[in-house]
Amino acid sequence: MDIQQRAGKREWIGLAVLILPTLLLSIDVTVLHLAVPALSEDLRPTGAQLLWINDIYGFLIAGFLIPMGTLGDRIGRRRLLLIGAAAFALASAAAAYAPSAEVLIAARAALGVAGATLMPSTLSLIRTMFHDPAQRTTAISLWMVGFTGGMVIGPLLGGSLLETFWWGAAFLLGVPVMAVLLVAGPLLLPEYRSPAVGRIDAPSVVLSVAAALAVTYGVKELAAGGAGAVAPLSLVAGTALAVVFVRRQRGLAEPLLDLRLFAERRFSGALGTLMLVILVGPGIGLLTAQYLQLVLGLSPLEAGLWTLPNAVAIIFGFVATPALARRVRPAVLAAGGLVLGAAGVLLLTMAGTSGLAALVTGQTLFFLGGSPLLVLGIDIVVGAAPPERSGSAAALSETAQEFGGAAGLAVFGSIAAAVYQARLRVPEEVPAEAAAAARDTLGGAMAVASGQPASVAATLAEAARAAFTTSLTVTAAAASVVLLAAAILAATALRHVPRLGSSPDGS
Repeated sequence: MDIQQRAGKREWIGLAVLILPTLLLSIDVTVLHLAVPALSEDLRPTGAQLLWINDIYGFLIAGFLIPMGTLGDRIGRRRLLLIGAAAFALASAAAAYAPSAEVLIAARAALGVAGATLMPSTLSLIRTMFHDPAQRTTAISLWMVGFTGGMVIGPLLGGSLLETFWWGAAFLLGVPVMAVLLVAGPLLLPEYRSPAVGRIDAPSVVLSVAAALAVTYGVKELAAGGAGAVAPLSLVAGTALAVVFVRRQRGLAEPLLDLRLFAERRFSGALGTLMLVILVGPGIGLLTAQYLQLVLGLSPLEAGLWTLPNAVAIIFGFVATPALARRVRPAVLAAGGLVLGAAGVLLLTMAGTSGLAALVTGQTLFFLGGSPLLVLGIDIVVGAAPPERSGSAAALSETAQEFGGAAGLAVFGSIAAAVYQARLRVPEEVPAEAAAAARDTLGGAMAVASGQPASVAATLAEAARAAFTTSLTVTAAAASVVLLAAAILAATALRHVPRLGSSPDGS
């Protein structure tokens, strides 16, 4: 098939169906951020449990994306997409009615495995449906607008539900979205099976998941100041498992991960930059959602409404990127945007003095500045691979993003927790057990304060808010450094990528 063949009406309608899973996944993430204060009060998770509720989902997606990409090649990518949609709907219902933190963690884990079936299917089908590079860039930008649409819809619907119902109702938002996909998918999406189907290597699956979880646990424990040898041993074990995984792939005739993809400079450069940028977003998003509600005292709906400028900024960036990429080289466009994003995150360090204004302005600049890299990076990763390996490329792209997002929650969440615990001074009148709960999380401190005498409650609440604000500013400063590093990587690794629609030499 001619790689320049242009897509028609059916492909564009099919793209609308492929956008539905991205809507669902973004709704799930943003709603969880808004639901954290309510579920913390109801389920009383420990600090470690709260982190696992947030990051087990992303890490299991990261661990299972590559094997699910191979499974999609074997049974059909459309079929895998529909199976994952049904599983995600069931797991969403289980999360909504979870009676304890442990059950919620298990439901989030099931959502992660189900989500891993959705992610590579959508991008690999886009690669199959859109052969023309310019059309593919536009399709990916619209696909990402769909993800942002979930960021808009999620806080608004989630905030409205949290105003009226219990926190679990927010998780039910994904059920009708998946129902539409299950009905429309068979009618509008083409099926695709790779002509050279590789078998699924079970030991490689186990190694990839075990390595991700071990490294994550070690990083979280070290960042939180965990004592003893468990954390460093976990890091060493996870790294060793990752090395064994890579070596195994090199010796397999049909590897789970095709390492030859990394030989392409633009592929590996775009992938690394994507991972650095995605590292920042979820962790900062979780902290700012709690700041809006528990420090500034906004309701869930009000907090959701203040995310609208972020959504407008990133949608504008996604839509504008294909046109800008025809005039500006990807390295310049992506790096310049990331510098703007770093400046925006640095503004969050002024939250203690400027409050809401610094938060909204900073996040808006971050999303606007990061949008060109997200579109161009994914397009470069998917387009750099030959068609027969587009499933592997799509899986690697999503793996980098999901792993980066989950790592961001773990690393930046742990940094924030460590700073919060170090800065918080609990009044002596608070009993020891309650004081421990207050030191664990900001939500725990607010819950403890509500049961204390008025003077003690006011002192504890003020101290907890001040400690959390300090943790946000420290974390934002660290995140801005990461974004500057990503800008440097984009400028160097993508410098040979030509403008969209130009010849390979950039003319």
